Amino acid sequence: MDAAEFRRRGKEMVDYVADYVENIEKRQVYPDVEPGYLRPLIPDEAPEEAENYEDVVKDIERVIMPGVTHWHSPYFYAYFPTAQSFPAMLADMLSGAIGCIGFSWAASPACTELETVMLDWLGKMLKLPEDFLAGTGGKGGGVIQGTASEATLMVLLAARSKIVKLIQADHPDQSEADITSKLVAYTSDQAHSSVERAGLIGGVRMKKILSDDKFSVRGDALQRIIEEDRAKGLIPFFFCATLGTTPSCAFDAITELGPVCNAEKIWMHIDAAYAGSAFICPEFRPLLNGVEFADSFNFNPHKWLLVNFDCSTLWVRKRSDLIGAFKMEPLYLKHDHQESGLVTDYRHWQIPLGRRFRSLKLWFVFRMYGLKGLQAYIRKHIELAKEFESLLKADQRFEISADVVLALVCFRLKGSNELNETLLKRINSTRKIHLVPCQLADKFVLRFAVCARTTESRHIQEAWSHICHLASELLQELPH
Repeated sequence: MDAAEFRRRGKEMVDYVADYVENIEKRQVYPDVEPGYLRPLIPDEAPEEAENYEDVVKDIERVIMPGVTHWHSPYFYAYFPTAQSFPAMLADMLSGAIGCIGFSWAASPACTELETVMLDWLGKMLKLPEDFLAGTGGKGGGVIQGTASEATLMVLLAARSKIVKLIQADHPDQSEADITSKLVAYTSDQAHSSVERAGLIGGVRMKKILSDDKFSVRGDALQRIIEEDRAKGLIPFFFCATLGTTPSCAFDAITELGPVCNAEKIWMHIDAAYAGSAFICPEFRPLLNGVEFADSFNFNPHKWLLVNFDCSTLWVRKRSDLIGAFKMEPLYLKHDHQESGLVTDYRHWQIPLGRRFRSLKLWFVFRMYGLKGLQAYIRKHIELAKEFESLLKADQRFEISADVVLALVCFRLKGSNELNETLLKRINSTRKIHLVPCQLADKFVLRFAVCARTTESRHIQEAWSHICHLASELLQELPH
């Protein structure tokens, strides 16, 4: 394919993508295929000779689309949203064309510098403390990770490295293995499984703290378990707070937890993967109060801020804590400006060496939506969730299982877990809408998350009508 054909084919692909997005609600939201459906549809081996582009494109609808879950359909209400916008798609095209591997400033100065500035822009939108911004002369800064899972692992490893160095400074006779065997980290019993997984990868025990009746961890619960563990000779070193838990979008009480962590000299990380986008709205910014106590903060613009996957933003109060844990300087990666203090080499801030030019997506989206446009988008989704909540409240057969703070509604039919499991199976088997469940206080609960950029009130009403119809059928089948 030469440049002339690329121009023609590129325009055709843009038309295909635009048609797909515009007409996505006409497609069945969840695929009707069985595991292994794809292999018989394509050859066993790659072709020896080049094929025609037309034949490749024909196979998109024949091979790929039958097995796609349409996350951007307005009938998709599962998990949490994954963001999508036309400006972000265009930025991804440009990133692919530039094709740099921005592991250091010298590897592509614009890739590094735009990321640093975009993380400052976004930090200011969130009204983060100046300590977390790079352009203030402070000691912190931001970096784009692939996912919140990576961000949590990075800061846990940084916290582990920091505590080991501090202890060895006072007790040079203690080995890293001895210290690590006594380390203990904490998180909520509502936290995402990736936090527990970070502990497994980091080789440290991770204890779950019981949440309260609002599914929130409180300061006294953390204080109590820290004291118990210190009495056992353990070394508490890390706490991961969650703002917007995956099951119910609950919020840990970071204004209570932060002072405990600071007093106990424990690294406090805040995971706001989903909810963080809402903090750009002044009315939801109080949910982030307490961030001033944190050592690190992370959320995913690729969930709810119109920036296509992957783009997970992480800020640290002291970048030296992160860099100090991972810095390696082989000769072939060194460059003339790295000791100047004026540049950042992001390879020291992440697990991989290579990194794509992801900040272009932030730059395009921030400029083409503006802060007001992004705020309006968040507010619209929350209004749609409130609309669904009001429909539930008007139907005595249902109960709401958790406070509706943002754009997630947790609900169930009044009755047994088995009843609700059956309802969810029937909802998903019809493939008109797609939901996933969670468990809250031993109850099987259905989650309804407003996800798609194109979701409107009529889609909420259609979803509710469908749920009601299936619920009525199910309840009529029960013995009276």
